[in-house]
This record gives sequence, structure tokens and C-alpha cells, in this order.
Amino acid sequence: MGLCCLIVDDNDHFLQAASELLKREGIDVVGVASTGAEALTRFEELRPDIALVDIDLGGESGFDVAQRLMEARNGKPASVILISAYEESDFADLIPESPAIAFLPKSDLSARTIHELLGGAGVT
Repeated sequence: MGLCCLIVDDNDHFLQAASELLKREGIDVVGVASTGAEALTRFEELRPDIALVDIDLGGESGFDVAQRLMEARNGKPASVILISAYEESDFADLIPESPAIAFLPKSDLSARTIHELLGGAGVT
């Protein structure tokens, strides 16, 4: 069984493109969400191995969404990777304080980079 992923982003075009890319590369995208509330519902229903969470969800903070997802995992191993079209340096002070295992620029999104980040975090 492959890696199950939830993608959280308020851009419908990105959700579709990222889902198609990751599916082609062997990651099972089990769901997508556009808001924090929707992300939490999907996360609890689907129990993905990983959630890719956009830092800027319109009026919501991806950092807050990441925190809520980690609190909702109920002991199940799950990882959050923060994603953004912006540079990691724009969030340098916030990323280390978040529950996310890593930051991934949207331009670098691929199954390979996700697996590398998970391997580096001790998650397979």
C-alpha cells in the first residue's frame, strides 16, 4: 500500500494539478480540502499518512490548520508538510515552531521530494 495524502489549499487549480501529479507518481491522494474546517473533517474521515497544508489559506493560517490536524490525529502516526508558493525564508521564524516535519515549495512538489522529507523525518 502506498502513501496516503490529503492536500489542503484554497486554490482549486493547484489542488487539481497537485493531485494529478502525485497520483501519477504513485502517491494515493485520498482527499483535498480548501479550508481549515474541511481539512479537519477530511483528515478525521480519511486518516491520511501525510497532509500537505498551504501556509496561506486565504483568510486562514496554514500554521493553525497544521496544529489542529496534529491535535486531531489521536495517536495515529501522521505527518504535516507545509507548502507555499513563497520562499521558505519568508517563514523562517514560524516553520521550526510549527508541528510540521518540513516545508516544501510548491515548485518542488513531487513524490520524490515528499518521500525524501518523510525519510529525513524518520517516517516511511
